[in-house]
Amino acid sequence: MTAVLQAQDLGKKYGRRWALRDCTIDVPAGHVVGLVGPNGAGKTTLLKLACGQLAPTAGGITVLGGPPAGQAQLARVGFVAQDTPTYAGLTVADHLRLGARLNPGWDAALAQERVDRLGLDPRRRAAKLSGGERAQLALTLGLAKRPELLVLDEPVAALDPLARRDFLRGLMEATAEHELSVLLSSHLVSDLERTCDYLIVLVDSRVRLAGEVDELLATHHRLTGPRRDPGRLPAGQHVVSARHTERQSTFIVRTDGPILDPAWTVSRLTMEDLVLAYLEQAATAPAPAAVPRRPALAVLR
Repeated sequence: MTAVLQAQDLGKKYGRRWALRDCTIDVPAGHVVGLVGPNGAGKTTLLKLACGQLAPTAGGITVLGGPPAGQAQLARVGFVAQDTPTYAGLTVADHLRLGARLNPGWDAALAQERVDRLGLDPRRRAAKLSGGERAQLALTLGLAKRPELLVLDEPVAALDPLARRDFLRGLMEATAEHELSVLLSSHLVSDLERTCDYLIVLVDSRVRLAGEVDELLATHHRLTGPRRDPGRLPAGQHVVSARHTERQSTFIVRTDGPILDPAWTVSRLTMEDLVLAYLEQAATAPAPAAVPRRPALAVLR
């Protein structure tokens, strides 16, 4: 399957500080990819590298099979930044005209249809729009470019719950209709659970986990049972997180095989459980644990 984004030992450094390092991922096209992690984890840096706004300090990155900064590639990628950028003094109609002038593949019919359906007054200036309306206008500009990859950096972070729901619903409808690949950054895991089928977890400037959501959830389990040292678990059960009381242990493990020990109560994880387990692992370990290479999954470093 064609990769929408490939990175090999990718890193970006500001002065002495690494904002992103040792990033090796291979994301297939046709997915809505959720990029999650705490503030300062490197999410925005990775997105800007993918959009050609930054040059790598180390390693390499390709987007849609080519260098992200190339002129041809820029026309194939849409980007909506965290502050859902619009020009305060321009009207909605002005934004559409500007989009048409700047983008050779501009779809005027798509832009107008979305503006009409959303009830955006073409004569109204962006400064007079609500936060949700500005976000929808920015999404309209990104979609009407007709990109193959749409990149969104925390697009709903400042929106109220209703506006956030409407934005994500519009995004999913557009993704299905136009067969886009989407790279969506957020620290709101509940939003990603509703929209994403591929997950990348970034912590402390490094990729901790990446892969298709269904496979990740199928290979991670919560084990609850009598207190036990993690070293006594079978070799094929990689411990992601561990909690203990005086008599009981709870592990989150990653394994491809069945869990046969009758002492354990085995339960499924949600995406939020999975993300929090890797955040907790990163907080208590100096470096992420090595995980065997798998088809369609990123290499974890």
